Amino acid sequence: MTATALPRLCVVIPCFNEAANVAPMVARLDATLAGIAWEAIFVDDDSPDGTSVAVRAIAVQDSRIRCLKRIGRRGLASACIEGMLATSAPYLAVIDGDLQHDETLLPRMLEALEGGLAEIVIGSRNIEGGDKQGGLTAARQMISDTGAALANAALPMRVSDPMSGFFALPRDLLEEIAPRLTGTGFKILLDILLSAKRPLRSLEIPYSFRARVAGESKLDAAVLLEFAGLLADKALGGVVPLRFLSFAAVGAIGLLVHLAVLGLLHGLGGVGFNAAQWSATLIAMTVNFLLNNRITYRDRRLRGPALLRGLVLFYLVCGLGAAANIGIANLLLRDGVLAWGLAGAAGAALTVVWNYAVSATLVWRAK
Repeated sequence: MTATALPRLCVVIPCFNEAANVAPMVARLDATLAGIAWEAIFVDDDSPDGTSVAVRAIAVQDSRIRCLKRIGRRGLASACIEGMLATSAPYLAVIDGDLQHDETLLPRMLEALEGGLAEIVIGSRNIEGGDKQGGLTAARQMISDTGAALANAALPMRVSDPMSGFFALPRDLLEEIAPRLTGTGFKILLDILLSAKRPLRSLEIPYSFRARVAGESKLDAAVLLEFAGLLADKALGGVVPLRFLSFAAVGAIGLLVHLAVLGLLHGLGGVGFNAAQWSATLIAMTVNFLLNNRITYRDRRLRGPALLRGLVLFYLVCGLGAAANIGIANLLLRDGVLAWGLAGAAGAALTVVWNYAVSATLVWRAK
């Protein structure tokens, strides 16, 4: 068997519905990394547009191209982690599959790492010479800026663009940090910086964020919420699962909805407490389901017919919790322990743990 040269650099490219961008990405990497031994791992979360098919069609002709297809799992952070752990190359780079990052920075990133100038090199849109105007709408720019401000409040060192998805680091460093990574959500760089347990020597290189050519952006308000959840998870030392924090936050919103509906129906509308409490419970459950599907279980999001089936199952499974909710609230109200508002809140709060326990295993179960 003939031994092949170990690549110096592995470029990890997380993908979802990026079939049209695969061939252009490979061509750009081939041009910019000329003279460097490299490989690229496209980590595809079972894209319905045939992204993995496009990757493998090229891989048949080019052994530097690899496809890691994930079934029943979704999320940029976990995709990056799996891709980075799937190579033996001494240096790793992460770049989005949408062609918005400037791949021509990769040789400079590699040179900085090999020269010991930094432990992690970050492509930044927020320092002099960088620009993100062409690739972000005003709303997405606001999300990015807010995320950067939140991150820098928690980081042990200043990073101008902690929302960046374009960076490089030695594989040995990744192996050291990997057991502490949360791996949830869409922003892996912050996870790495917070999990290092020490300030990493960083180097930021400016680049201009390009406009997307094909596909759809994944950056939205839900990403910012996940970002805040990651900060909370790290602040708590990982004692409380990140998904539970998100579920609890959604539950708090549902509680406000519950009380608002209860107040409108019973407090202002004169509807009987039982009927008002049941109506408020049903509406709050619906809101909780939709928000959890969009945020807490974003990586397992239900769509189409599965969304309706999931909602029905959520109603059925949470019915027991809802019955306890009504019973406890009525008991507290009847015995004069609490006023109707506090009684309703107490009943609703009792369902949170039950709903969380059954959600992951029955409604949003991993495939």
